[in-house]
This record gives sequence, C-alpha cells and structure tokens, in this order.
Amino acid sequence: MRQTIEALCQELRLPSIAQLMSTVEAPTKEEWLHQLLTLEVELKEARRIDRLMAQAKFTHTKTLETYDWHPHIRLPDSHTREQLVSLAFIHARQNLVCIGAPGTGKSHLAIGLGRKACQNGIETRFWRVGELVLALEKAWQANQLEQFKKQFSRVKLIILDEMGYVPFTKNGSELLFQLISDWYEQKSIIITSNLEFSSWNKVFIDPRLTSALVDRLIHHAHVLSFTGESYRLKHALSHRD
Repeated sequence: MRQTIEALCQELRLPSIAQLMSTVEAPTKEEWLHQLLTLEVELKEARRIDRLMAQAKFTHTKTLETYDWHPHIRLPDSHTREQLVSLAFIHARQNLVCIGAPGTGKSHLAIGLGRKACQNGIETRFWRVGELVLALEKAWQANQLEQFKKQFSRVKLIILDEMGYVPFTKNGSELLFQLISDWYEQKSIIITSNLEFSSWNKVFIDPRLTSALVDRLIHHAHVLSFTGESYRLKHALSHRD
C-alpha cells in the first residue's frame, strides 16, 4: 500500500506526502490533510529556492542580514535603503550600478540582493564580467552564441561583478555590448565596478561603444557610490601582531 501511495504522490507531483504522513497528528481528518498539504507546499517552495540559488552560481554565501550599511555608501536621492532591499528596482526592470574602490562592500551587497531575489522566486544569474566575456568569445568561436544567450531567457536579474578589473579584446567588448543591449529594458542588471564611468574606455577600448553601453546601463539605473577603507585590508591589518 505504501508503495502505491508513493507512486500516486509522484504522479500528482507531491513527492513528500508519503514521507510526511506519519509525522502529522491532528484531531480531524480535515485538519490532518490541511497540515499535510501545508508541509508539502513549504517543502516544495524550499526546493524551488534551493534550485534558484544553485542556478544563480553565487561565488559567496553573503546575505543582506550580514551586510554592514556603513555611512560611506551614498545612495541616489531617488532611492532609499528600504526601496533597495524591497527589490522594487527588479520588478521595474531597472539597473543598479555599484562603483567604488575594491573591498568596500560592492560584491557583498550585489550578492545579498541576488540571494534575496532567489528567495522571492526571481531567477537570477551571477557572473564575473571577465569570465562572461571569455564564455561569450568561446560561444562565438563555436557558432553557438545564440544558444548561449538562450540561458538568460527566463532570467530577471543578472549580476555582473568586477567590471573594469580586466580589459577586453575588441571582439569581447562588442559581444558584451550586444548581450547587454539585448537585456536593455527587458531585465534588471546589477554591476559592480572599481572604475568611474569616465574610465570605462580603458576596458572597452572603443569610445563610441563605451558611450553607448553606459547610456543603456544608466538610462534606468540607480548609481551607488562606495567610498572609505577596504574591509578586507582593515580585517587583515586587525589580525597582524
């Protein structure tokens, strides 16, 4: 009988019901069924979040709960901290650009927002920009560029980390520009960079392409400025004898 119940639950896409049946106690059949189905829904949601987290491929487990909102972060006048963590910018298909020196908390904030997006059922992807450009070039060389782009079709939030750390080839710059252009007003992008916009020519080489890219990114964007001392440097110095 148990095997039959398990098979029926699998057919109905209720895989946890058979295992949960013996753990639920209630005074009436209706209450017992309600509790059982509630547990199934909760487990299903947990599995969905785990799947979204795995697909996002975050490099760290940093969260908003552990983020230090130090006074050196300057938010734009149009956005408050509460609005930012509400993820309203994602639903509005707006971008977030975090600019500042290395170690000032840009990636932590970006990943924290990305993880919260996954918890809210928003499909997210995390890429270090240099690795994304290399993947684009590899796909282009293999005549698989369109296939590569399809992996973002259902994604609502893309985090591009470390823009400006590594300069690109002309082909790599054009491929990244094309990809971001495809996402324009269709998805929300979070970018972290150690360079002011005026210095992005060092990365993209072509001034006209750089200007067009920045124009697309900041058209519907909130720009956050990160100043102050590097967290990593401060932590390292605090542990010196």
